[in-house]
Amino acid sequence: MKKSTYFDSKDSDGWPTPEALRPFFFAPPGKEWFDTGGNDTGGFSAKGLYGTEGGESWKTRVDLDLDLYGIPGLGVLLIYHKYGGGYSEAYTSKGDLSRLKEWVRNLHQDPLPVGLFIPFPDAYEAVKEFIETDGQLPKCIEWVANKDLPAGTFPDP
Repeated sequence: MKKSTYFDSKDSDGWPTPEALRPFFFAPPGKEWFDTGGNDTGGFSAKGLYGTEGGESWKTRVDLDLDLYGIPGLGVLLIYHKYGGGYSEAYTSKGDLSRLKEWVRNLHQDPLPVGLFIPFPDAYEAVKEFIETDGQLPKCIEWVANKDLPAGTFPDP
């Protein structure tokens, strides 16, 4: 399995230790996440889970992404996506679902539903569990299956 990370505007091979990520989630209020500016997204990928490294993308190779969108003062929206090789799973962190029709725009001007953001410390625990379990869906937070989200939850930008 080939792992990669995109975090704090940097691409790297492998996944960092959870401790290396801790400062991004536990900074003073309003300074959480990437205080360097210019980006508010991050993520982790794994290509070729379960010994499928030699398979074809989206077909016989099983791949995985954990995407993160952080907004200081609000929290983090996490999207877990496992696909290929018979898998088609997508889950999003479950925040205050009564706020699904409220949106905040990230630095890329994408509208993101406020109701799917969770607090920074909870997001850290989920990322930590994801890394420590080699890419399993974290159980320490609640998730909602993307197929169960109402139409228009993620409107077109």
